[in-house]
Amino acid sequence: MPASGEISVADNAPKEVKDRSKKEPRVPQFDATVGVPDIKLAKRSGTPKHRLVAIGDSLTHGFQSGAVFNTDISYPAIIAYELGWLDKFRYPRYPGYGGLPLNMELLLRELADRFGAELNLFEVPLALFAARSWMGKLEDYYERGDGSHVAKTSGYNHALAVYGWDLRDALQKTYDACAARIGSPRDDRIHQIVQNHNDRAALSVYPNGSDDDRKLTLFQTAAKLGDEKDDSECGIETLIVFLGANNALKCVTQLRVGWSGDDYRDLGKKEQYTVWQPSHFAAEFAEIVEEIKKIHARHVVLCTVPHVTIPPISRGIGTKIQPGSRYFPHYTRPWVRDADFDPRKDKSITGPEAFAVDVAIDMFNQTIEDAVRAARKGNRDWYLLDAAGLLDRMASRRFITDPNARPDWWTPYPLPPALRALQPVVDSRYLASDGHGGRAAGGLFSLDGVHPTTVAYGILAQETINILRLAGVPFTTPTGAARPDPVNVDFDRLIRLDTLVQRPPDNVTLTLDILSWADEKLDWAKRALTFLS
Repeated sequence: MPASGEISVADNAPKEVKDRSKKEPRVPQFDATVGVPDIKLAKRSGTPKHRLVAIGDSLTHGFQSGAVFNTDISYPAIIAYELGWLDKFRYPRYPGYGGLPLNMELLLRELADRFGAELNLFEVPLALFAARSWMGKLEDYYERGDGSHVAKTSGYNHALAVYGWDLRDALQKTYDACAARIGSPRDDRIHQIVQNHNDRAALSVYPNGSDDDRKLTLFQTAAKLGDEKDDSECGIETLIVFLGANNALKCVTQLRVGWSGDDYRDLGKKEQYTVWQPSHFAAEFAEIVEEIKKIHARHVVLCTVPHVTIPPISRGIGTKIQPGSRYFPHYTRPWVRDADFDPRKDKSITGPEAFAVDVAIDMFNQTIEDAVRAARKGNRDWYLLDAAGLLDRMASRRFITDPNARPDWWTPYPLPPALRALQPVVDSRYLASDGHGGRAAGGLFSLDGVHPTTVAYGILAQETINILRLAGVPFTTPTGAARPDPVNVDFDRLIRLDTLVQRPPDNVTLTLDILSWADEKLDWAKRALTFLS
């Protein structure tokens, strides 16, 4: 029986996807040792100088509500905090105007402060002027102001992640390559978005202290950290690699399924594709594995790719295709109401297309799982964090509210007590305010509908910490005292820091109406999600 229960994948899906779709869907692998618990470890000595290094994309970069901003509470930074090592953990910073490329939370708060929770007819032109003025200041800051300057680095960052990057970007791009792509900015008063924002953001991630540093890839930078061994057998205690989401995520941010062609390794030509054929993904991931092997890290954690139709940026229209199905007939922007949806006018992907993408992601994840299994059989201390299975267990419309669609393996994710105590309990629906400074729904996804809130990043950090404890990684207080098990993330701290969960913008009372207005007047979806376009 196909994974959908009753439909076939889209006709334009690759043959390998069509063939795999006829089998049962992949079951998540929640055993971090992937069935290979006993391995012969190399001799260890001392404490590695760098306790944590993370290579990834937007999820590792700390992206939220359309921008990379709060990098001090990205999931690697949360782990470093719990390790008692945050003061030594190096990460990029983007302090001006809510970061890059466009922070919708700050923009909505700016509008709410000036115009209140709702816009009346007379305020719409003023709100449009205010929004464009704010965006113009953001553009000036990063193109011509203080944000356009990158300070010389004296050490390599431990957070080596750039939003929007896929496998090829991480394998190939360097500081010099990104800098070369940044031309003279144009002050465009119509299309107000920071030019080359992705490359500008990357410059703060890479080392630039010497000519040789500027030619390093993310993996080569991590290898430099791994070579700083001191009294240990390796320079890095734990290396996390979380890549691959952007080899499929563009299909929901662009609402277009375009399968990769044979030129998928070309940095320019690959931009036309929104989903990689699984064999193409496997070929590139094999290169990733070889790069990881060159890095002297005591433990390695690889993460799977989440299913991309669960985040609320693409909302299923109407009811499921039939009882027991995971899929809706169409997926479109969350602010498009069921009654207003017109497949001839509204951009969307179909249920069969969503099914095909899910099958491809399952194949991606089998590739990642197999890589961990092969490494462990070769006596490498590698582990798997099944982020896809983790998100599936929190999927509101796919599984939680539809018991008939739940597979045999599925159980709801047990939220930490501090999150269970929130009212309402956080879920994967689109964030909404109650109009009185509180939250009415959602809480796991930020305003871009793709990236986690701070507390959801905490969940990802907690799952990683559980694996690190399984690997024997010691956790200490900032004073150096050992922490007993279980090592739990301080979710009370994260709740205090999570402005969306604590106090959503008042104009999120009508979240979808406001975002629909922003999309119509400011081309918000294209701008805020342009990092994936």
